[in-house]
Amino acid sequence: MTNAFAFDAKQFDTAQLESVFLAPARAFAALSVDFTEKLVNAQLDATKVYADTNLAQLRSLAEVKDAEGLKSYLEGQQEVAKELTERMKGDAEKVVALQQEFAQESQKLTESTVKQAQESAEQATETASKAVKEAAPKAAK
Repeated sequence: MTNAFAFDAKQFDTAQLESVFLAPARAFAALSVDFTEKLVNAQLDATKVYADTNLAQLRSLAEVKDAEGLKSYLEGQQEVAKELTERMKGDAEKVVALQQEFAQESQKLTESTVKQAQESAEQATETASKAVKEAAPKAAK
């Protein structure tokens, strides 16, 4: 007695599995890793700038020795706040650009995968049609 669910290696098309499922999955994984790397690097760069700025401000505050020094320090805080605000705006724009790039690349990848799947389905249909046309005369005998 044969098992109807037994694996038949002759019917298993590894090239089709590769082109329809595995290659697109690897491409999307690579795209995701690249996006994550860029995003993490942007965050690390921003964090370093913010930490360096904060440390510099703490050093400046620690050097205040009199009322004039405190006044100078406080006046400088406005400029630091302005610079940090501009930096945050630039960092946010950078993250948005990265996300847009990821979305566009994901869409291209999806369109390519769908097109490839359609082509594979068409080839499979053609192959099946040919097999049926060839088998029909033999079955009629």
